[in-house]
Order: sequence, then C-alpha cells, then structure tokens
Amino acid sequence: MNMRVQVEDKAVPSGLDAFLSALVSAGYAGDIARDRATRIVHATDNSIYQVEPAAVLFARDSEDIARVVRLAADHRIPLSPRGGGTGTNGQSLTRGVLVDTSRHMNRILEFDLERQKVTVEPGVVLNQLNAYLQPHGLFFPPTVSTASRATLGGMVATDASGKGSRIYGKTSDYIEAMEIILANGETVQVAAMPIAEARELARCEDAAGRIHREVLRVVDENAELIASTFPQMNRGLTGYNLKQVLGEDGLFRLSYLLAGSEGTLAFTTRLTLRLRRRPAYRALVPVRYATFQAALVDVQRLLQAEPAAIEILDDTILSLARQDVVWGEIESVLGRDDGRPMGGLNFVEFVGEAQSDIDAALARLSNLLAAEPDAVLDWKVVTDPKTIAGLWSLREKAVGLLGRLGGGKQGTPFVEDTAVPPEKLAPYVEELYAILDRHGLAYGMFGHADVGCLHVRPALDMRLPEDAALIRPVSDAVAALTKKHGGLLWGEHGRGYRGEYSPFFFGGKLYEELCALKRAFDPLNLLNPGKLASADAVLHPVERIDAVPLRGEKDRAIAAPLQRDYDKAIACNGNGACFNWDKHDPMCPSYKFTRDRRHSPKGRAAMLREWARSTSVIETQPTEARDAAEIEDELKASLDLCLSCKACSSQCPVKVDIPAMKARFLQRYFTRRRRPLRHRIVAAMEPGLALARRFPGIANLGLRLMATPRLARWTGLTDLPRLSVPAAAPRLQPRDLGGLAAGAGPNAVILMEDSFTSSFDGGVVDAVAGLLARLGFEVHLASPAANGKALHALGMLDAFSKVAGAARAHQSALLATGLPVVGIEPVAVLMGRHEYVGPGLGEPLAVLGLDEFLAQALESGRLGQALSASGTAGFHLLPHCTEKTARPGTGQAWTRIFKHFGLELTVPATGCCGMAGLFGHEAEHVEMSKGLFAMSWAPRLDGLAPSAVLATGFSCRCQTERCQGYAPRHPAQALLAHLESLAPSSQPQFRQSRLHQSRLGDTR
Repeated sequence: MNMRVQVEDKAVPSGLDAFLSALVSAGYAGDIARDRATRIVHATDNSIYQVEPAAVLFARDSEDIARVVRLAADHRIPLSPRGGGTGTNGQSLTRGVLVDTSRHMNRILEFDLERQKVTVEPGVVLNQLNAYLQPHGLFFPPTVSTASRATLGGMVATDASGKGSRIYGKTSDYIEAMEIILANGETVQVAAMPIAEARELARCEDAAGRIHREVLRVVDENAELIASTFPQMNRGLTGYNLKQVLGEDGLFRLSYLLAGSEGTLAFTTRLTLRLRRRPAYRALVPVRYATFQAALVDVQRLLQAEPAAIEILDDTILSLARQDVVWGEIESVLGRDDGRPMGGLNFVEFVGEAQSDIDAALARLSNLLAAEPDAVLDWKVVTDPKTIAGLWSLREKAVGLLGRLGGGKQGTPFVEDTAVPPEKLAPYVEELYAILDRHGLAYGMFGHADVGCLHVRPALDMRLPEDAALIRPVSDAVAALTKKHGGLLWGEHGRGYRGEYSPFFFGGKLYEELCALKRAFDPLNLLNPGKLASADAVLHPVERIDAVPLRGEKDRAIAAPLQRDYDKAIACNGNGACFNWDKHDPMCPSYKFTRDRRHSPKGRAAMLREWARSTSVIETQPTEARDAAEIEDELKASLDLCLSCKACSSQCPVKVDIPAMKARFLQRYFTRRRRPLRHRIVAAMEPGLALARRFPGIANLGLRLMATPRLARWTGLTDLPRLSVPAAAPRLQPRDLGGLAAGAGPNAVILMEDSFTSSFDGGVVDAVAGLLARLGFEVHLASPAANGKALHALGMLDAFSKVAGAARAHQSALLATGLPVVGIEPVAVLMGRHEYVGPGLGEPLAVLGLDEFLAQALESGRLGQALSASGTAGFHLLPHCTEKTARPGTGQAWTRIFKHFGLELTVPATGCCGMAGLFGHEAEHVEMSKGLFAMSWAPRLDGLAPSAVLATGFSCRCQTERCQGYAPRHPAQALLAHLESLAPSSQPQFRQSRLHQSRLGDTR
C-alpha cells in the first residue's frame, strides 16, 4: 500500500480562546504558551511525525491539571499529556492542547526509607530520582536508555522497562499508588484493593464507580480470551493490560490498566513507587563475536549463566561508536585488534549483594564460554564501575548513533522495538533481515536480547517520497512477522500512532472491549485522541500511521542551500539527550537555566527547520510570510541565549552543532538589518589587542572608561577583564622558522600563545613556558594570532573566514617546522580542529593542548621518574566545558600528570561556568551567566581553598573571580609552584633548559 502523507491541519480547535480564558479565571497558576516557537518545538518527539499543538500548558500542580481537564470537557478541547517528549511513536503529539509536566511538576514529595517507597510528581526524571535515592542504597529498577530525561509519568504512560527487565520487570510492577484526574476533572486515588472492595466500589453511580464496573465486567466476561491473547513473555501487550488487573493474590489493581495507556484514560498527577535495594556488586562481560547472528544464537547459551541482563549490539552500531566521543572511554575494552573484525557484541551483566554472588556467576559464564570457544572471538570481565558506566553509555547512545548513518539517511523509528520469545529471536531476525533487504534498506540492530526485544531502525531519508512510502509495507510485514513468532510489534516503547495495529494483535472482540473501557474513562474522547482505542470508532477512529503528518514532508520543502547549511538541524532525530536534568552535565546550559525547551539544541533545531521551510516557500506561498517573520524573530531570541559552548556538537548523539548553525543564521539575519554597535566594537576588539598588548597601561585606561555606567549602557558590555601581558621577550620573525626547524634540539617545542591568555592572563603564559623549561624542553614562544572566535559567535562569517585563513596559515607554518606545537587556551586549540576545518579550509590542525603534550611526554618517558606522593592537599580541576566535551579525556590526562608529580587531582563533574567568552560580558546575560555559575560551579567550590582550585579556561577563571572573588590557577601554575617548592634532593632530574628567548612576530 502506498504511503499517503496528509498535509497538517492548522485549524485551531474551536473554543480554544474561551477555554484558555476560563482557565485563567479559574485560578490556573501554570504557564500558557501559544507562540509559534513553543508549538513548533512541541510538534515533534523522537518519531517520524510532526503535529503542531494549538497551545502548550505547563501545569504547576495537580490542581492545575484538574482545572485543565474539567474545563477542557466543558469546552470540548482535546488534551494530551507530555513528559520527556522522547516517545518514538508520536504518543504525546496532538492537534489539541499539550499539558507538560516536566517544567514544574518535577518534585520528589515523600520518601519512606523503611518501607522503601517514594512519592513523586510525574515530571521527575528517572536519573533525578535514582540520584536522590543513591545515598540510601535504593533505586527504581526500570532502566531505560533515555534515563537522563525520561520522566516517571512518561514511563508509566508507556509502561517502560529497559535493561534488566528479565529480573526487574516493568514500571507497572512498581506502582504502589497513583493519583489520577478523570476526564470530568475528578481526582481519584488508585491503589491495590481486595476484589470484593472493588466490586463494592463498582456499585457507586459516580465516575469512579462506572469505571470500576466496566473494568470488572470486561475482565470477568473475557477471562479466557484475555489469557489466550496476551503473550506469555516478558514484554507482554503493554497498554490496557487486562491480564494483571485481577491478581492471583486476590487483589484488584487498576494501575496495571492505566500503565501503558499513554494518557488515553486519565491524567496522572502523583505516583507512589516501590523501590529496590541497589546491588552492592556488579560485573559486566563484553563477549565479542565474528557476526551479529552468532551473537544472537549464543544468547540462549549465555542465559544459562543467569545474568541480570544481556544486551546486544551489531556491527553497524559498533562502527558508528568508533566515531563518537564515548569510544575513547571504552576502546581499551572493545578496541582489541587481533585481525578478526567484530561483527556482534553481547554485554552480559551480573549483579549481586555479595562478591561471592558475582564470583559464582562469572564462573558459570566462564565455564559456558570455555566449553565452546569457537563460538566467540573473546570476552573480558569488567568490574571497574567507571568502565562499566562507559560501556553502558555506548548502549544508551545506540539510538542516537543510528542518526549518523550518513548519506542523508538516518536510522528511523517505526518498527524499532519488536519483541518475540527469546528462544525465537535468532530465526525471527533472519526473516526480519529478509524484509529489510527486500526493500533495499540499511539498518542497525541492538536491544535486550535476554527478553527478545530488538531495536531496529532502518535507514531512510524521510524527505524522499519513495522512502516515506516504505513505512506502510515494512510496518505491515514486520507486524505479521512478530505475530507469526508469538511476539509483538511494540515491546517497550508503547504504541502511539501504531494503535491501528491493536485489533490485529488483540483480535476484534477484545479490541471492542478496549474501546468500551475507553468510553467508560473518556466518554467525550478528549484524552489523547487518535491513539490506542476510541470511545467512538465511527466519529473518532484511531489514526492510521499513513494519515499523520510526517516531519519529512515539512523538511522536503526546505530549499537545497538551506538544507545544506542547516543539515544538522534536519538530522536532529528528537532523542532529547539535550534535555538531561543533571545540572552538572555540560549540555545544554541555556536549557538547564530556563527549563524552556525552546532554548535547547532540539528546540533550536526544530525552529531552524521551520524557519528554513517557511523562508523557502515564501515566493510560491506568500501567505507563509507572516509565519516566516514570526518564527525568525522567535528563533533569533532563542539563539541569543545560546552560549556557543559547543557541548551539543559532541555530546549530542547526532552532533547537532547549534553554534555553527547559529553563526550561519546570524550572518543571513544581519544581511537585512543593521548590526548593533556592540557587534562592531567586539569585531574590532581582537585586532586591537595586538596594539593593546604593547601599551597595556593605556589599554586598561580605555577598558576602565568602558566600564563606567554611561558607556556600559551604551555598549551593553560589562565586567570586561583588564590586560595582563606575559613577560617581554625578543621576537622571532616568521622567515626564521626554517632555521628554527633545522637548529632546534631534540626537546624543542613551540608554545603557541593565544589572544585571550596573552592579553588578559599573561601570568599563565609565563607559567606554562616556565613549566616546560623546567621539565627539560627548549621552549620557543609564538606570539598570538587573532583566532576570530567572537566573529564566529556573532555570525560575521565573511570577516571570520579571513581571520580563519590567516590563523590556519600561522599554525600551519608553526607545524611545518616539525616541532610539537602546544596551545594554552582550550578554545583556541580546538578552533583548529573545528571552526578552521571544512571545504576551502582544510583538515584539522595538529596543535596540541598542554595536557595532550604532557600526557604524550609522560607515556614516552620524557617526564622522568614519578615522584612519591607529596602529602599536600589535593587539587580540584574544573576544565573548560568546550574542552571536556570535545576532548573528554582531558580530565584523565591531567590526573595522570599530577599523579606523576606526586599530587592528587580530582575532576568533579560540572556544567558550564556561565561566562562562555563574550556571553557573560553582555549586560542582558549577566543574570543568567551568574545563575549558571551558582547552579553548577558554586556547589563544587563550596568549602575549597582557593589555592586548591584549578581551571583550564580563561573565561572560567574570569567568571570564578567575578562570582567567588578569586581567580583559580591554571594547572601549569600549580605544577610549576610545586616543582619549585621541592628540596634539591627531591627535584626531578631533567636537563635544565632555559626558556628560549624568542617569540614569533605578533600577528593578526
């Protein structure tokens, strides 16, 4: 059947204005958003669909939701709940009104340690809850790969499970009680009760009585049909789970029916959850195979070792992982190269309360593997918690990695969570291969092999009509295949718009009963309509997968030049990694501060796509002009709060590089508008620094004048740093580089200064040079060239391209000497690997960060014998956020270096300090800048002596001085001071090298 794409209906539900007015009059305390940007951002999830809501409500509490639901019934307004917004099947998409619980309803309300129970609001994130529980040795077991942003309300809505479900089960297995809002606005408390009590309640004539009466009728009259229809497997028919409503223990549990119902029966406003004791011991065994099929076949044998989980990855995922930052953390475990390529991988995990439990389990596995050594390539036991976490992060990133298949095609979710009995997994996959191969589709596979749940995302370009047309035939074929093997099309991610397949799996009779339950709960069919079941199948049928607007249809309309410039926005697959709740995670600072998804990489990508689309069609569709202007202004406002920290360019699984696209957008935006004075001042500032460094006293006088209130209001700049230049030295001209290369000693190194550090923090330059000289290196200083970072951030790309070309030429000339070239400021070093790279520029430049250079010297033995522990208090290093996300090994490198010199160094997790170059000096951003520092850095610095705090970034040192009253030292300053303090007998034995008194000429 050909795919029919329906153009999105933009009609606003009748009565919307009256409904929203009534809400305000009724005392609704939450936020109401009708702006285009918010609606566009909430029009997508992690699926193939794009459905723009009429409005978005951010409720503050359960009373708000009760008002919303009651008044929606009065005004006939469709409602859909939304949590993390990462559903793969459009579960929370609607043309009606979205009710978001993630922004405000995210509080942990009660905790009972003795009874091991917790009460939360539905917007609490899974990792947030588990971080709260960790000190108490407890956790909430369902482990989804989106744990950093998945809300518990959303997990209940889809009855989520995830890794370890073979022993831990699903979300519904942990629900002690629920507070729900029925379709008439009535609040009901749901908890397990004796069946007799449920039958007594069913005699009542209120809404709760009607619901209990209908549920009991359905389960009583269809007991045999329910037993024969629901699969006998870990991943049963999630959603409207009639099988477990009446328990063998004589209790009636309505929560099993509600869990997995995706907001179609009621709104959840409070959850009381049972908890488990966190296993004290853990081991992970990666088992490598020559082929993915060999890994699948071996699962049944591995299960005999009784693991907690077996997770499987294919060669496509593993190949993509090698290109991701996560690979650096796990390469030592998975990157073994013995000439036999790895085609499949099983992660086998064991947990236990005692080490003896782990030892026994590992012995069982070892005996099994040793019995058939030819079945595997090899295996390795991992017990280090940090390494285990890194390996699991690879598995968690698998979904996002499939967004990087290349060639315009992405791993696309629509048949991506099938489940069959585990013993049938291998033959099922053979037939699944045939379906995908028949349609010429590339794909990657991974999943929970121990319970037969496999994730597959065929590579499609949904902008192509021929690719979009494959959704129907592939879905139909895979649905039939899963049923043939006794399984399901949906194993853990809910149904959403795949609800049209419900009759196929439930059967006609039982599906009619599900619709009867929908009528009992939601007689007006207003709660997440179009999904799972309908109160009136004639007037309001469940939507078909080929009758819902596709995102690809929108993206198809974007003009080719804009598709090229904003390809990463189009590539955003909605996985929502940027919604990470953790304030110490570096991505994305503006979202963490605002809690507004317009100010996240995903939100900005959505707005960029809509802006590019509307801009592209204005000539042929003049009516789009107003929409284009509106979304352009809202996009500009969002990008103004982007710190250009670039965390998204590496931390996002599909590398949605917002700063790069922001620069392109601003360049285009200001072709039709006059740039503000501040832009012109900033553009002139870096070239002016070359002169200012020669006359720092006069320059500082000018900076003090700019700080006066009147001039600060005029320029919009505040808290500008004062010049502090390095010690003077003779300058070596570029024409002498050839002679330097020929005459330099074996330990010669070029220290490349940068305009930030050499202008405002010259003591750091002197310290780095002094440290390298003390360590026996012959140091040649190359004075700074302009790097153009501010020009790029402001979208002044014509000027930037000239600066970038000059900077590349300068650095290339240094590298051409054959000597190591070492940079100081992380951003300046990384620009040679990112902003200076691409068509017309060239490949990444091999300038090393100081930690990289010292780590290489350490590995090669050039730093001498390790010193014994000094006994002094340890240091705490807070790396620059751009540095630690682009080069996640920087903290480990500094830790090894400090340890070599007898010093203890810890690297606490931190987010952005809030300065981010120019951002924190702009008057309108000062409050946010300081707020970000207070959010993440201030708690890490609390109680630390200033002398113990180190920071690699110039901006970070400026921000700490502004917010804490002192500037942290650079790691080189701490190391140099330590070495100088040692007694002569304790000094490391190096051939002392004086600082080579030469600098390359100061260049713009």
